[in-house]
Amino acid sequence: MNLRGYDPGAPLNPAQALERFLVALGVPAGVVPTDLEARAAMYRTLLADKKILIVLDNAATVGQVRPLLPGAGRCLTLITSRSRLSGLVARNGAQRMTLEVFEESAAVELLHGTTAGYRIDDDQEVLELARLCARLPLALRVAAERAAARPRVPLGMLIEDLRDESSLWDALSSEDDEEADAVRTVFAWSYRALSAEAARLFRLLGLHPSPEFSAPAAAAIGASPLNQARRLLDALVGAHLLKQIGPDRYQFHDLLRAYATDQTRRLDTAEDRHVALQRVLTWYLHTADALAEADRRRGFRRVTLGLPGDDVQPLQFTTFHEAMDWFRTEQSNLLAAVRVQPTRAWTGWPGSFRLSCAPFTRATTFSMIGSPPAASGLRPPAAAMTRKGKRFFSKSWAWHAASPTNSTRLSTTTKPPYRSVEKPATVTAKRGS
Repeated sequence: MNLRGYDPGAPLNPAQALERFLVALGVPAGVVPTDLEARAAMYRTLLADKKILIVLDNAATVGQVRPLLPGAGRCLTLITSRSRLSGLVARNGAQRMTLEVFEESAAVELLHGTTAGYRIDDDQEVLELARLCARLPLALRVAAERAAARPRVPLGMLIEDLRDESSLWDALSSEDDEEADAVRTVFAWSYRALSAEAARLFRLLGLHPSPEFSAPAAAAIGASPLNQARRLLDALVGAHLLKQIGPDRYQFHDLLRAYATDQTRRLDTAEDRHVALQRVLTWYLHTADALAEADRRRGFRRVTLGLPGDDVQPLQFTTFHEAMDWFRTEQSNLLAAVRVQPTRAWTGWPGSFRLSCAPFTRATTFSMIGSPPAASGLRPPAAAMTRKGKRFFSKSWAWHAASPTNSTRLSTTTKPPYRSVEKPATVTAKRGS
């Protein structure tokens, strides 16, 4: 599991990670405890008689990892991090294995292996290229692909181009941060080779609330038709600036996402960035609203949304199951969209997403998309919830937007909500803030 410890956005917290593990281990979503300690206890109990390799990738702190460790048993946990995580060694008996950058021979071998069949280069030039990449695997891969894609260009010329790009990062790298400078240099090299359209989309994707996204979401953030967005995404994948992880789904490496975010801050105006983020959040909001439209029999009380705009094309669902497939895939992105903080530039547009309850599906729990903000007043009183009420709450969720100027806001009554499936909580609509 990617804990996103060093992503530009918020890391995955232990409660979220445990929820995903428990569901993967076969626990029904509605049965997953809400308390962190209760989740951890259930997790360890399920693993007690199993032999499983647990991979926790991109961890930031000991506190993020410790609740995810299994108890006594035959499970093995592999943790990757840029931090030493000394507390796990001292208190949990972890064994640290430090991975250094490639030896020069291994770096040269990787470059030769990637370019084999495309070009034959002098070993000294290949070694120089490896040194410019600080012998980092990611930087080496990107540089090697560039060399392989230009077999008639002398490697020495490509090396000079790479050296010239180094000045772009002088203001962004500390004097002793040689590794970061080398990686950024290679990223800049690949970025400068993109078409203007692909480069723009790459930059704006750095604004997406999470590192993983779909082609339709990319089309929204770039204000482009879906077919054009797919073509540009293919160009970014071909340049090793994005990774395609499934049909119409893409993912940033965390370093590349940081580079894209930095590029958009340097090259795009604040207004352009605001409008791009507004487009993609509007797309998520209206597509989430279409979930209710997919099954009207469930009696949603819905907030009427304004038109999304000509450059935003939300998805529409023909069946309830199709809608739920989209929701399950986009859970983490929906939560990331909820957590986007409004700025002074959000006047006239919904400044934040809010969560409230409405009957929806047996397959979904409220906790799967996180607790609502405290300011929304939507935390259910546990003592007032009957068994039926809890089942109802576990099946319910809905989206609405709140704006300081001209949006509709939901509020709950003061009576205990969620008493039964047949009688959902009263929801009223108010104008203004």
